[in-house]
Amino acid sequence: MALYPLPSVLVTDDDRDLRETLGVVLEARGYHPLLAADGEEAVRIVSQEEVHLVLVDLHLPRWSGIETVQRVREVHQEMPCIMMSAAWDEANLAAARSMDVFSMLSKPLGQSQVTDSIQRALSVAYDW
Repeated sequence: MALYPLPSVLVTDDDRDLRETLGVVLEARGYHPLLAADGEEAVRIVSQEEVHLVLVDLHLPRWSGIETVQRVREVHQEMPCIMMSAAWDEANLAAARSMDVFSMLSKPLGQSQVTDSIQRALSVAYDW
């Protein structure tokens, strides 16, 4: 497992442009971004790397964001997770709440919206 001097944030989204843009934004804000295209890749990364927070899209191929969070938490039970979606409905909101997701962001995302939520989650989880 690699150790990073910066908090590492795993961005999981099947939209490559969004994933890479968030990676650039996070790196510029002092985070170590890790990128995954789907839930399986996210769980593999969480199993192999030091990850402090997972930012995950609700709608992913193969596994949903909810299922991805469940499987991430099988590896790291207390992993703070932030979920994002362009299409929240009551059932998805309830499922995210039941998973104790730190926050639920609506797309399109603003840079400060994402980074503020990440900073709050890291502060709560790790006192950073």
